[in-house]
Amino acid sequence: MTIFDLMQSQELTAYWEELTQDEAPYPCEELFPDDKKRGISLKWIKGSKGLPVVLKTSAFDVHAVPRARVGFEKLTADMPYFKESTYIDEELRQELNLVLETGNQVYIDSVMAKIFDDETRLLRGARASRERMRMMALTTGIVSMAANGQAFAFDYGVTHKGNAAVSWSDHTNSDPIEDIRVAKEAILDATGAVITRAMCDGKTWRHIRNNEKIKKAIFVLTNGAGSVSDNKLREYIMDELEIEVVVNDKRYIDEAGTQGSFMPANTFSMFPDGNLGKTWFGTTPAESDLMSGSVANVSVTDTGVAVTTVQHADPVQVETIVSMICLPSFEAADQVYIMDTNAAS
Repeated sequence: MTIFDLMQSQELTAYWEELTQDEAPYPCEELFPDDKKRGISLKWIKGSKGLPVVLKTSAFDVHAVPRARVGFEKLTADMPYFKESTYIDEELRQELNLVLETGNQVYIDSVMAKIFDDETRLLRGARASRERMRMMALTTGIVSMAANGQAFAFDYGVTHKGNAAVSWSDHTNSDPIEDIRVAKEAILDATGAVITRAMCDGKTWRHIRNNEKIKKAIFVLTNGAGSVSDNKLREYIMDELEIEVVVNDKRYIDEAGTQGSFMPANTFSMFPDGNLGKTWFGTTPAESDLMSGSVANVSVTDTGVAVTTVQHADPVQVETIVSMICLPSFEAADQVYIMDTNAAS
């Protein structure tokens, strides 16, 4: 048995899928479900929804009055390409030789599980890259990335953006409930969509929880029963605005090795029920050209992520390459409100 017999892409993807099936999804994995298409060009329509226009009355025996089509905008982008690799090098290969010589399958499986855990860093990175793009769209309306000499930016044309009347960090004078109500009404007036969900980070959530107006309102409603808890605050916002708020404090490490937050501080994103778009995958070169050949071993996981394992002769290595072509669409962009919780200067 050789290391290449153990390090097949199918084995790695099966391990990854088993490992992640019980893990909680990222918030936007449900808002932008996965789908796939051929090629790298992504086209979709936005802005075709809005308030219904009543049908005009008519006399009998006359021609119908033509109605102009609702205006829409076609958005087109070439989806960005992501690719990175890792190796099992000659030194690690010698250590694995010692393990294989024992013939102890339990021991071998234990060591291989540790190696697979290390290899799945690339798949976790691919998953984080997808969530970062979705969160960029939801919190800024723009996907923008630059690394490895490549740059990509795409503006989804989110038009409903605004600032809080008074910065929410001012716990005495700000009124987050009223700010949210104004934004919710703006979406309803413009599109007919009803905002039912929102997302913010922990810092912004604390500003809401520490707001004096909100604390007093909850104190009255609960007859002074204890402090303002997260559950009480969620119930209060649901009673007042019929909005469910998700607090998102998940983190990632960017291309420069710096820790970042998927949900930026001082941002409160609001949106209606249902999917906001899709996470589209293109067909990678590895999937297109290598799956049917003998040059490498290729399998696909997470709808459109290609995992390729290649054996090299000198130095003797097994290289694992993870690649994907991916970009979210954002059909509901006009029904989303992005609020900067700092007041406009």
